[in-house]
Amino acid sequence: MKRVPSGALVGVEGVPVDVEVSLTSGLPGIIIVGLGGKAVQESRERVKAVLNSVGYQLPPQRITINLSPAGVAKEGSHFDLPIALGILFHDREEELEEYLILGELGLDGRLKDTPAIFPIILSLRPKKVIIPLATAPKVAQIPGIEIYPFQHIQEVLEWKPHQVERNPYNYPYIKIGGEKYYYSDHFPVDFSEVKGQRDGKDGALLSATGFHNILLEGSPGVGKSMIIKRLRYILPPLKLDEILEIEKMRVLEGQKSRFEPVRPFRSPHHSATPSAIFGGGSREAKIGEIALAHKGILFFDELPHFKRDVLENLRLPLQEQRMLISRVNNKIEYKTDILFAGAMNPCPCGNLLSPVKECRCTPIEIARYKKRLSQPLLERIGIYVEMVEEAEPTGKDSYPVTSRELQERVLTAFEVAGGKLTARLPENYQFNYTSEVYSLLQMAVQKFGLSHRSQFNLMKLALTSAHLNRRTKIEKNDFLFVLRFRPRQLEV
Repeated sequence: MKRVPSGALVGVEGVPVDVEVSLTSGLPGIIIVGLGGKAVQESRERVKAVLNSVGYQLPPQRITINLSPAGVAKEGSHFDLPIALGILFHDREEELEEYLILGELGLDGRLKDTPAIFPIILSLRPKKVIIPLATAPKVAQIPGIEIYPFQHIQEVLEWKPHQVERNPYNYPYIKIGGEKYYYSDHFPVDFSEVKGQRDGKDGALLSATGFHNILLEGSPGVGKSMIIKRLRYILPPLKLDEILEIEKMRVLEGQKSRFEPVRPFRSPHHSATPSAIFGGGSREAKIGEIALAHKGILFFDELPHFKRDVLENLRLPLQEQRMLISRVNNKIEYKTDILFAGAMNPCPCGNLLSPVKECRCTPIEIARYKKRLSQPLLERIGIYVEMVEEAEPTGKDSYPVTSRELQERVLTAFEVAGGKLTARLPENYQFNYTSEVYSLLQMAVQKFGLSHRSQFNLMKLALTSAHLNRRTKIEKNDFLFVLRFRPRQLEV
């Protein structure tokens, strides 16, 4: 028996698969077992044609191909190459077990790229790979992998791999504890374009620094969406492993790989279905917007207009940073480490907070509008900002600040925090704070009726403020600063 290492894509994760080839007495032919899908079963005909093209005569024996583990459903034409090599190398002494082998075969023996190869390699991170030459430029951007790319199966038999140029990763970075954290200093949109709105900018800075969820409420045109869209470019830097995770999701969506240290930004329309947001499918589970936003921002504009079941189903992924999709054939659990951002009007007409426009909504309409957001959901949104229009526009910015300035503050705070995000601190984390902070917290609990989750979120916000001020101990000013951003039931 010959064993050839390969892999399959199950949901968003790569799974190791051994292609086991056995030749036994029986009726001649190739049989593939191990829950191979239609594309895998069609490999038999492609492999037969390729073996014939390289002058290999199939032996008058029964060839059994087992895809192990047999209990995992497998899809994709990238099993062509490992199956063909398993047959060709069956009687040869050369071992292939140190390589991960992936590739589709043309009938003339040419090796072709497939959409599954790159995310499988990103997930498994093998030491050595045998892959099509067309896949090599993408894989060459992953450090620590020896690449042996081939254009034709004959080159594999003669062992004539092509050369691959590796480009150095030249983005700026900061170093914490020996680990490099990369970031981009390019700002396609800039906070300097947002005039005024000090509370909105302060809330965005807190949100970016600690990766806290944020909700902006205000009349149309005050700059809610402008702030959220600029938030993406000041978020904390990324480790290389995190960049690869983001890149895997981009490839699974069909986008071109970029390997930029820029976190994703997803903004689905409020008419999107639960399946589009969370993932679904009638038979096979597929990922949705929340998975594609992993390590980045999921932005819901016009938040109360989203379906009630969508809003309530957000609670688990926001709390646990994971999502489970169950279907008849398989179950997929994927990570949802996202920064959730929402924007909403204060009432259906949008003029309730406007100093110059009159609200046309009745109290019942306003109450119905705001009750779409439940208190448990609001408690998972760490920062709430009420934004109002500038009463007398003067053409000057009352609070000028650029994205570069905000990014520098985020990077400094990230170093003070030791590369940790305060929004992801465990529930048993012990905060370091002054006695004044403890007294203020008790007063806030009595006055605002804060739940345990709200108290914990408030202390995490205060710690983020301390990091922005280059401290690890929470002081009175930190607590008072973030108290105005506390999550609360929206007033009617």
